[in-house]
Amino acid sequence: MNIGIIGAGVAGLSTAILLASKGKRVTVYESSDKPGGKLNEKQIGAYRFDLGPSLFTMPQWVDELYHSAGKDPRDYYKYKSLEVATHYFYEDGTNFRSSSNINNFSEELENQGIKTENIKQYLKKVSRIYQTTEQIFLKSSIHQWRSYLHWEVLKSVFKLPFIKGMTTMAAMNKDYFKDPRLQQYFNRMATYNGSNPYQTPGTLNLISHIEHNVGAFFPEGGMYSITKGLYKLALDLDVKFEFNTSVDEIIVENNKAKAVRIGQRILSHDIVVSNMDVYFTYKKLMPKINAPEKILNQEKSSSALIFYWGIKKEFNQLGLHNIFFAQNYDAEFNNIFKRKIPHDDPTVYINITSKECSNDAPASCENWFVMINVPNDSGQDWEALKKQAKDNIVAKLNRMLNTDISSLIEVEEVLEPKLIEDRTSSFRGALYGNASNNKMAAFFRHANFSTKIKNLYFCGGSVHPGGGIPLSVQSGKIVSDLIHRAYK
Repeated sequence: MNIGIIGAGVAGLSTAILLASKGKRVTVYESSDKPGGKLNEKQIGAYRFDLGPSLFTMPQWVDELYHSAGKDPRDYYKYKSLEVATHYFYEDGTNFRSSSNINNFSEELENQGIKTENIKQYLKKVSRIYQTTEQIFLKSSIHQWRSYLHWEVLKSVFKLPFIKGMTTMAAMNKDYFKDPRLQQYFNRMATYNGSNPYQTPGTLNLISHIEHNVGAFFPEGGMYSITKGLYKLALDLDVKFEFNTSVDEIIVENNKAKAVRIGQRILSHDIVVSNMDVYFTYKKLMPKINAPEKILNQEKSSSALIFYWGIKKEFNQLGLHNIFFAQNYDAEFNNIFKRKIPHDDPTVYINITSKECSNDAPASCENWFVMINVPNDSGQDWEALKKQAKDNIVAKLNRMLNTDISSLIEVEEVLEPKLIEDRTSSFRGALYGNASNNKMAAFFRHANFSTKIKNLYFCGGSVHPGGGIPLSVQSGKIVSDLIHRAYK
C-alpha cells in the first residue's frame, strides 16, 4: 500500500512511523526545508531557540512510537524528569515553584501563605477525570461508532456525567480553592489548548493531572531533539521525504482521494493523509469539494506573540519555565476572546533552555523565548500591536525583576499570528485549531477521516483529539489504527 502524507509536523511524523512499521510504503511531502512543523528550532546569532512547543509532557506516548517499530527510544533521544516544572511570579510579590511532588509543592505554597487543604483531593479528582476521558477522547476516534464497542470506552461513557463537563474550569477551581492565586494557577491550564478558563469545561482540568500527577520533562538538547529523533526513526523505517515541496492539490475522483499534485507532477497514492490545518486542506487543496463549513467555522483557539531575545545576563531567580501572571486574569481572557486584542497587562511566559543546555547561549547569557497569549488573526494591526506588547512586557518584567530588560537584549526576532499562519499553515495563526470554549467542543473537531471522501485522513492539532505534542502524537496513532482496520 502506497501512502502520501502532507506535512512533516509531529502528527505527520507519527503517522508515517506507525504506518511504515506495519509495512506500508510512505512518502511525506513538506513545504519547509526540514521536519517538525511548529516543533522546530532556529539559530539567531549566538543563540539557539526552540521555536514552538516548550513544555514536554506524556513522553511515554512518544516512546510508544519507537516501541511500535521495535526500537529503543533512548537510541534516538533522551529526556529527564523536571524536579521543578515552572517558576511562578505574581504582582503582589508571591512567587513559588510548581512540582509533581505534591508534598514539595504544598510546602512551597504554604511558605507563600497559600492554604492547600484541598489540593490532594483536587489532584485525585482531576486524575479520575483523566482516567475517564483518556480512552474515549484521547485514544479513540469519537466520530466512528465502532469505537464505542470497546469495553474501556463504554465504561468511560457511563462515567461522563462525573467529569465536570457542565461547569467551567474557573468555576470548578473556585469551588476547590478560596485563594485567588491558586485559582489563577490552575486556570492557566486552559492556555495549554488555547482556550478561556472562564468558558472551557471543567473537564479540561485534567491537564493539571498531566502536569502534577505525571510530571514535566525536558529532552536532552532541547525540544527539537524530539523532532530529530522521530525523523531519524522514520528514515530507518524507509519513509521517504520530499522537502521544499508544497502540495498544490489532493486529486479526488469518484469520491476517492487518488493522488496529490505538486506543480505538474501527479503522484498516485492509495491513501492520502493531511497533516496540514484542516481548514487549508479543504480551501487550498480541495477547493472544488464541498467543505464542512460548520466545523471549519467553529471558534478558533488563541494565538501567540513570541519574542526571541538573546539576553546579556543570567537571572538566577528564573528557571527553565517561568510565568509572570496578569493581575486581572478575567480581563486578559476577555481581551483575547471578546475584544480580540492583547491585554495591556499580559501574562508573560519565558522559556530559557540555556538553563538546561548551556550551548544554547554564550557564557553569562540566556536565550529567552518570551510569549504572551493573543487573539488569532482577524485583521488586527500586528505591527502596532507588537510594539505595544513589547513595551508592556518590558515594563512588567522591569518591575517584577527589578531590572532594565531593554538594555540586555542583544538579538531579537518576533513571531506573530500572521507569520504563524504563513509559516505553519495554521488558519488565522490559531495554535490549537478550534478553541474548547463550549461543552461540545470535543465533538465539533473534525474527525480523523473524511465521511465523504474515501481514502482521505487527517492528523494534527486542528483535528481530533487536539493540539500540542501529546495529542498530535495521538492523532497519528488514531489515523494509523483507522487505516490498519480499514485495509488490513
